[in-house]
Amino acid sequence: MTEVSTIGVDLAKTVFHLHGAGADGSVVFRKKVNRAQFLKFLTLQPRCMVAMEACATAHYWGRLISELGHEVRLIAPIYVKPFVKRQKNDAADAEAIVEAASRPTMRFVAVKSEDHQARAMLFRTRQMLVGQRTQVINALRGHLAEFGVIAPKGRVHLQRLADAVASYEIALPQMVRDLGNQYLAQIATLDTQIAKIEEKTREASKSSKILRRLQTAPGVGPVTALAIEAFAPTMTDFRCGRDFSAWVGLVPRQHSTGGKSRLGRTSKMGQRDIRKLLIIGAMAVVRAALRHGTPADTWLAKMLDRKPRMLVAIALANKMARTIWAMLTKEEDYRNPTVAA
Repeated sequence: MTEVSTIGVDLAKTVFHLHGAGADGSVVFRKKVNRAQFLKFLTLQPRCMVAMEACATAHYWGRLISELGHEVRLIAPIYVKPFVKRQKNDAADAEAIVEAASRPTMRFVAVKSEDHQARAMLFRTRQMLVGQRTQVINALRGHLAEFGVIAPKGRVHLQRLADAVASYEIALPQMVRDLGNQYLAQIATLDTQIAKIEEKTREASKSSKILRRLQTAPGVGPVTALAIEAFAPTMTDFRCGRDFSAWVGLVPRQHSTGGKSRLGRTSKMGQRDIRKLLIIGAMAVVRAALRHGTPADTWLAKMLDRKPRMLVAIALANKMARTIWAMLTKEEDYRNPTVAA
């Protein structure tokens, strides 16, 4: 019997489909196992490559399977889809995973450690709470607008809404005041929870050398540094800074043919959280340059003279991504090129 060299696993909550293939690509087995049987079955298999889609629970299973001595390969689902033959089902997905993993040029996702996933949870939790707070503030502003109380968007104008709810000079039904106070209490609770999360973020940024190094770059704060460490793969996986920038989605989309290059807007592929935070940080640098000025011979000053500031911010975010790659691969803090010159 042919010995299995690659096992493709279609992950699920309780029932997993496995496709075993030999070194020549032949089918060794097709099997369906439940959650309790999964690791027991892999324990009985010879050491081989176990490939899975980089989806929910993949990193957890990747760590456990690695402990069994197998080589774990995680593949982005978008790279597996082209290998599915005709009808889609779990068995066909497992076979497609094996086909994708056998490609010599396939790109794989690194298995994250528990610490990395814990920091990712810290980032996601803060993101969720901030979103909930924004939702509650917008709901309160919208409801009070129906009673003639108008306030601009943004949390900085929340006090105007709170004053309107508390003031009896403004004619509001008592039920509206009671519900408004519930909204304000919910916002205060979320403020407290977000403050605790941000304190944990600051503590994490102080305890990690990588996070401290990232924050030496202009436009990179504790939240951005945490997102980069939690979601980005090891920088040595990228050949150059442009590859990391392309992974984030900050390079132009190509539609080239016949030897003629056509570049469009940014691709927006890759990790959207890092891309969003880099653009926000770049926009802060652009605003500071417009407010306080910058030397006329610098790249930023020349760009601001010729281009809209949002375009400049995206271009600067691209440069920031390349700078971050250089800082982490060379293990150096940020050096201001203007000062160095």
